[in-house]
Amino acid sequence: MVKSLFLISRIPMSSTTIHHNGSHIPKKPKLSSLEIESEFGHHDSSVARINNGSFGCCPASILSAQRRWQLQYLRQPDHFYFNDLKSAVLQSRTLIKDLVNADHVDEISIVDNATTAAAIVLQHTAWNFREGKFQKGDVVLMLHYAYGAVKKSMEAYVTRAGGNVVEVPLPFPVNSNDEIVSEFRKALERGKSNGNRVRLAVIDHVTSMPCVVIPVKELIQICREEGVDQVFVDAAHSIGCTDVDMKEIGADFYTSNLHKWFFCPPSIAFLYTRRNLKGTDPGSDLHHPVVSHEYGNGLAVESAWIGTRDYSAQLVVPAAVEFVNRFEGGIEGIKKRNHEAVVEMGEMLVKAWGTRLGSPPHMCASMVMVGLPACLGIGSDSDALKLRTHLRDAFGVEVPIYYRSPREGEVGVVTGYARISHQVYNKVDDYYKFRDAVNQLVQNGFTCVVLSSD
Repeated sequence: MVKSLFLISRIPMSSTTIHHNGSHIPKKPKLSSLEIESEFGHHDSSVARINNGSFGCCPASILSAQRRWQLQYLRQPDHFYFNDLKSAVLQSRTLIKDLVNADHVDEISIVDNATTAAAIVLQHTAWNFREGKFQKGDVVLMLHYAYGAVKKSMEAYVTRAGGNVVEVPLPFPVNSNDEIVSEFRKALERGKSNGNRVRLAVIDHVTSMPCVVIPVKELIQICREEGVDQVFVDAAHSIGCTDVDMKEIGADFYTSNLHKWFFCPPSIAFLYTRRNLKGTDPGSDLHHPVVSHEYGNGLAVESAWIGTRDYSAQLVVPAAVEFVNRFEGGIEGIKKRNHEAVVEMGEMLVKAWGTRLGSPPHMCASMVMVGLPACLGIGSDSDALKLRTHLRDAFGVEVPIYYRSPREGEVGVVTGYARISHQVYNKVDDYYKFRDAVNQLVQNGFTCVVLSSD
């Protein structure tokens, strides 16, 4: 059996309990390495799955919990709706509130994914433009590396309503937080030119492609100093991947998926909306884009019922909490070990290929950008996608590829970066398989031109 990148203790834990807002969840023994393999035994063992960042993972025990909820609904839907669903959603919201250190459960709404959360916030911004609360030409600021769906939501909501979108051009590769802060300040000044106001700043916590941990607390502080009305943090990757504390971060809105790094099945994310100084319901002026009969009862209630659908993914949060607490140090221990392991594997790969990481280790979480050999000839986004497909089909390696266009005057630079992830199921051999696949391509004189001609 191939050893995991970190050792899992086989010593049983005591029978003490953990507390979540008054509830008592008995601790189970710590997971052994064999039990971890069993929990993820449904993964295709022939594939090096080093792309947890895209789709996450869900252990067998949580899938079983989900199935129980599904059957509970199917056995007696009427009873489930009136007697079980609301209380179960509230329990999940309460646990999430504790996980992210929010002040009150009313600040937490459960939605399908971070894309839905972004739609809720940007829809509200668009209404403010249309109703004349914001002036035409006022600004919404976002990072250049914002997720594609968020950029499309900007088009669908903000620009159509008369808002101006200003992008922050972030450097990549990036060497320090100071580079990000500097570009952010410049973009804020552009946004405030001609007497316009910056109404909303959309800031990623962990960018998707390329992946970099953004200094959100510092950027939010700058927003407060510069008079930005509100800040929305798109943290699709954050919970279970990096530090998430609502009181410390200080955002007005914050969203994260629980299916990526917190072991839940799709589809579940939370949207945090900060209570104002008067303590009023933070979701009273926000609405789910799917309008159902709960419209007007507050965002959390609206989001808990958007019509007849499968809500089981939103009800397994207690099972996910129980699962992560079977690891040494709980979710904090998992994050630490994943970070250390992915940096170690990233450094192994760049050493093998003579390239570099896309950012220093302190700007990575459980993912890191790894430079690919320049001789592969990655010359476009299309090349990157085709190479990704080729690695999956020909070598059994699942990993996303990012194309970084050369700057003016650059010759022979690394233009392709792989985003590798590490989660508890990964083994060293997954990364060796990726290393050897790329080495074989290089030895064979492969370039992406071959794929373009197919």
